Amino acid sequence: MAFSRYLVFSTLVLAICGGAARGEPAPPLVPHRAVYELSLLKSTGAKAPTAAHGRIAFDFGGSACEGYVQNFRQITELQPEEGTARVSDLKSATFEAGDGQTYRFRITTSSGDSAGQDLDGAAQKASSKVAIELKRPNRAKSEFGGPVLFPTEHMRNILSSARAGENLLEARVFDGSGDGSKPYDTLAVIGKPLTGPAAEKPSQIETLKSLRRWPVSISYFETGQKDQQPAYVLSFDLYENGVSRALKLDYGDFVLAGEMTELTLLPVPKCEK
Repeated sequence: MAFSRYLVFSTLVLAICGGAARGEPAPPLVPHRAVYELSLLKSTGAKAPTAAHGRIAFDFGGSACEGYVQNFRQITELQPEEGTARVSDLKSATFEAGDGQTYRFRITTSSGDSAGQDLDGAAQKASSKVAIELKRPNRAKSEFGGPVLFPTEHMRNILSSARAGENLLEARVFDGSGDGSKPYDTLAVIGKPLTGPAAEKPSQIETLKSLRRWPVSISYFETGQKDQQPAYVLSFDLYENGVSRALKLDYGDFVLAGEMTELTLLPVPKCEK
């Protein structure tokens, strides 16, 4: 699963529909649909929830030739120590060009009785800068300096690093989150490859049994603040074909675990020359 911060891959369009590898062929990022059941793994602090549950539904498609489409929805119910539970609903739909140069995003959020947010915009790499144009909530233009990776491009770079035996990848990433105008500094820590079937039934299909997977942890920092605590940490096991399992979403004062309960692999589009 090509993950962005909402839950969450080489900049060149290849002749085959796959990620850039370093000296070895790489499986293509496989289109797939996955569902993850959320539960409370850890809770600390006076304002942390005492119980939590929810679900993530993720749909990934496309190729390096035609571009990548992601549809994501996360519904979470958090129960505070006192008072009623709070339900949040986040939806995102994104398109990322196969060459990593353009990115379009639509993100809507709602939480309880509070006013929701609706972001609709696009990002374009130009020279050493990234230009942002928002349509919602208000029309606005902005830019920031590069180099910057978009989410699928970022994940593909993580996979390239993992196949090369590297355990760290630093990158500035833009995914449209927040107010839709700024990137985040990220640090990905990649563990040693794991072997053998995973625990969940959806992960035990033959296609995944034959692939390597790596434990990955990505910390997201406000730009220029990597010496501070991360704003958010996303951890997961990442297969060579882009599917993810064993999610951990660390919000600081609480951590959610995401167990894969459904997985459907779809055909990989063929690139037309």
